[in-house]
Amino acid sequence: MSFYIKDVDRYEYTDFYTDKPGGRVFWIDKIDTIGEFMFSFDKQKIYHLFRDYPNALTPEEKAIFDSECPFWHEFFEGKK
Repeated sequence: MSFYIKDVDRYEYTDFYTDKPGGRVFWIDKIDTIGEFMFSFDKQKIYHLFRDYPNALTPEEKAIFDSECPFWHEFFEGKK
């Protein structure tokens, strides 16, 4: 279940960052939380990796995610 940043306290989250220059997948760290993998494409709608991938993503978002994050694409291969 993805959610929009406007629906939560912005101060719970640190800055958005990418793993590579020009990346379109932005990872998000939540303050005082370890092991929660969250990401966004537009810095507004946030996805939880283990809960939302791949079913909550649009086909375009999934293609972007898979090309930028091949480790996770392979990790979840076969998950429907």
